[in-house]
Amino acid sequence: MHSVVSPELSLVSPPLQRSDVFVTDDIAIPGWVVDLSSYRRWAVSEDYPRTGWVSFLDGVVFVDPSMEELFTHNQVKGAFAVAISNLLGPTPAGMFAFDRMLLTNPEAGLVTEPDGLFFFWATVQAKRLQMIEGAAGIVELLGAPDMTLEVVSKHSVSKDTKKLRELYWKAGVPEYWIVDARGAEPEFQILRHSDAGYLPVEAVDGWTASGVFQRQFQIVKQINPLGQPQFVVHTRS
Repeated sequence: MHSVVSPELSLVSPPLQRSDVFVTDDIAIPGWVVDLSSYRRWAVSEDYPRTGWVSFLDGVVFVDPSMEELFTHNQVKGAFAVAISNLLGPTPAGMFAFDRMLLTNPEAGLVTEPDGLFFFWATVQAKRLQMIEGAAGIVELLGAPDMTLEVVSKHSVSKDTKKLRELYWKAGVPEYWIVDARGAEPEFQILRHSDAGYLPVEAVDGWTASGVFQRQFQIVKQINPLGQPQFVVHTRS
């Protein structure tokens, strides 16, 4: 007996699926993750990697399986977190979130975990940024914060300086801050949103002005008692 395939059924495309991709023992991309929507479902699931760095960048899944470097990455994030938290004071006008906070912007085709981001309460009240709740509380921010921060590491140079620069701009993020502390002196740049793309703010005597915070910022490299680098972020009016 020969089976007959209905002409109507033969026109139905099968569900999108590919082979699972195993990057390391701790990072595996399921075969059903094929677009932004499916990536978001994966990103808020228990199966999402808790080590390394994984992002969805306009159709491309970026994976950096390396561990975080203490001085030129972890401590740099911390220095900005301390400076901005002190600047906001006891009655802050918004919130600075850092390290592993999921940010999604469908218009830019972006799902990522910035090294830091800031948003005003008014930005959430105006629904330019939404807090998405999951089983464990707020697990995702949807839309555009007022500022994003990325600290460049060995494997993230192109992602941070090119791809995320393009996608944060498409997302409408007013300021994108990039820090590279791997050299003899830290490099710090504030990029300001314009119709023509991000434009770098010119530093004056080592100080770079932020329109979001209405303050100037400077990152300084020091040496700790163990002879290793440590970083301090200063602010001024």
